[in-house]
Amino acid sequence: MTLPKPFSEQTVLITGASRGIGAAIAERFAAVGMNVVIHYRESHEAANEVARSCIKHGAKVLTVSADVKSREQINKMKEKIEQKEMIPDIIVNNAGISHYGLLSDLSEDEWDLVMDINLKGAFLCTQTFMTAMIKKKYGRIINVSSIWGISGASCEVVYSTAKGGLNAFTKALAKELAPSGVTVNAVAPGAVHTEMMAGFQSDDQEAIANEIPVGRFALPDEVASLVYFLALPESSYITGQIISPNGGWLT
Repeated sequence: MTLPKPFSEQTVLITGASRGIGAAIAERFAAVGMNVVIHYRESHEAANEVARSCIKHGAKVLTVSADVKSREQINKMKEKIEQKEMIPDIIVNNAGISHYGLLSDLSEDEWDLVMDINLKGAFLCTQTFMTAMIKKKYGRIINVSSIWGISGASCEVVYSTAKGGLNAFTKALAKELAPSGVTVNAVAPGAVHTEMMAGFQSDDQEAIANEIPVGRFALPDEVASLVYFLALPESSYITGQIISPNGGWLT
């Protein structure tokens, strides 16, 4: 396998990188001096804070704003990225939102929003940037899914459905792009210390932690390390996989 450029000189685009897992992923790649494109939707200052942390590692950094469920905004984001000559060799589709509640109480608009951001957003970003990867015969597409996309969760039906769809998207696209030297994998974390989990009461968080064999939530950095591993040139034989770092919660 011939790399289009040395790994440390490649560019990674992370969607939803202004906080949590996305921010940890951005800093993990920046730590080896890679070019990092930090996507966000509205959290401008938070994205800039992540950018400043990445720049401290010597990385070239670009922040871009877009609504991932809008093709028009994704195309504008692509234009800005092209202007800075930072077309991604690696895409991490991390942008997502959750929804907690009974399906009987879920509105159609709420269903559409969760599906659009978690699933359509990954489709639009992937479709927009994968052409360059195919031409280079090299690339990495890594989707951040969830343990609930594998096992399903009561009161999180739409979120589980969207992440389950993302897992199917991952497996199917991996087969489609394998002949072009592009791998497609998903990381499906269990409970992680992020703002998404902060919405649960402390008693509920403790109950969840007690169900996990290792007895705690994951740290965003631990998820970021797995994403980084899947992006390595040495990981070229790993594709179509849904890997769940969950502390033994689901085996």
